[in-house]
Amino acid sequence: MTTVDSGRAVSGHVPLRDRAEALARLRERVHAGPSARAHEAQKAKGKLTARERIELLFDKDSFTEVEALRRHRATGFGLEARRPHTDGVVTGWGTVHGRVVFAYAHDFRIFGGALGEAHAEKIHKIMDLAEAAGAPIVGLCDGAGARIQEGVTALAGYGGIFRRNARNSGVLPQISVILGPCAGGAAYSPALTDFVFMVRGTAQMFITGPDVVRAVTGAVVTHDELGGADVHGSVSGVAGFVYDDEPACLADVRYLLSLLPSNNREQPPVVPCQDPPDRRNDALLDLVPADPSRSYDIRAVVEEVVDDGEYFEVHEAWALNVVCALARLDGHVVGIVANQPTALAGVLDIAAAEKAARFVTMCDAFNIPLVTMVDVPGFLPGVDQEHGGIIRHGAKLLYAYCTATVPRVQLILRKAYGGAYIVMDSRSIGTDLSLAWPTNEIAVMGAEGAANVVFRREIAAADDPERARVELVERYREELVHPLYAAERGLVDDVIDPAETRARLIGALAMLRHKHAPLPTRKHGNPPR
Repeated sequence: MTTVDSGRAVSGHVPLRDRAEALARLRERVHAGPSARAHEAQKAKGKLTARERIELLFDKDSFTEVEALRRHRATGFGLEARRPHTDGVVTGWGTVHGRVVFAYAHDFRIFGGALGEAHAEKIHKIMDLAEAAGAPIVGLCDGAGARIQEGVTALAGYGGIFRRNARNSGVLPQISVILGPCAGGAAYSPALTDFVFMVRGTAQMFITGPDVVRAVTGAVVTHDELGGADVHGSVSGVAGFVYDDEPACLADVRYLLSLLPSNNREQPPVVPCQDPPDRRNDALLDLVPADPSRSYDIRAVVEEVVDDGEYFEVHEAWALNVVCALARLDGHVVGIVANQPTALAGVLDIAAAEKAARFVTMCDAFNIPLVTMVDVPGFLPGVDQEHGGIIRHGAKLLYAYCTATVPRVQLILRKAYGGAYIVMDSRSIGTDLSLAWPTNEIAVMGAEGAANVVFRREIAAADDPERARVELVERYREELVHPLYAAERGLVDDVIDPAETRARLIGALAMLRHKHAPLPTRKHGNPPR
């Protein structure tokens, strides 16, 4: 007679109580993992187990596991003798801050977290359940790629994941948390999701590992140098968030989920706000220098304006010349895009345009209103930028704003020059409201550069060219770049007191809360790549 403990079907007249007790013992062994040795090896790497990670992600005792007893059915290469339960991935759902979230977590202790047919089918099922329930999906990634012994069926398993990632893009929030190796085909799923988190020292992502790189190119590089957390957080831009340890990382995954709707048919969660909506921002009068050539940290402006000074920055270490962050205004979630004068004077370049474009698109997909803070001298000139495709990448940001249907408010702090002004959600590309401080300068270029072009003959012919240049620069500024010029022509809706910034933004977004912007009928657009 077989029993539940064997993991096979039960035969004979075994009392139900005995069967239930045997099932409980089996589940205990499944939860404990494959062996003490495998557990110790995981800990020796400084990593938590899959189940420990799930406990940190979900509200206490809220996780419901599915297919814990699943086993692979592959044969050959000794696989038929190794058929551990779960097949190396824990899947299920629970709540995060009381809202339903789905997740899968690779268990590196089983087959190194490598993906086989059964493993993939479990992930497919949980992704399908998330789609049916209209809830976010979180992948806790710690796996060595495709299970080589299972051949093409493992590769097909990845294809099924990618297809579901793409189908649910912009429909469900999808978050990838890289907590160990994520190599080969496994790296493409995180690249298709909305947000990528990584932990220093243990997480790596790459398509081809150091051994292949050395064999093909001769370059000698470590796993971390090739695809570690800091590389993807500051160089490639693949990772939006980088942490020193897993608990801090997973705590911020929970926080991010609190700022996102469950799906694209819902609004982001609203929370009670104790920060007065009409709170004055007198500190801004001293924070931002009137001289457009002087630098300041735009984060200080964001902190002063948003609820309780709290914001959640995306890609903090990549493309530093633009800041993208989620925050709240009067309890409502907003996405903030802002030029950063402390980095490259806030110019737009390839990386900044790509970073901001993806953020704008994400906010639009999940019904998050956009506030764009503008202090931009233009696009970064240079051969590298032109050859690298600044036209194409800048067009990505333009396309993202032009197609966004969420409430959009532009706030011009100081300079807004040339094409960069247009791209940063100007009235001409569809922002709903454009506000400006009395320090705004909106023009094709700065007054000095413009005067040197427009008045070059007068300057050259003058008895005192330098004095003439100074006078003509001031004349150009007074006639075409004064703070009321754009407002007089309806390109800025109002010039406001900086101290009223918070109140004016909250009022504008409240007015736009039920905005409806129908789109033309089409299969899809063809955005610049």
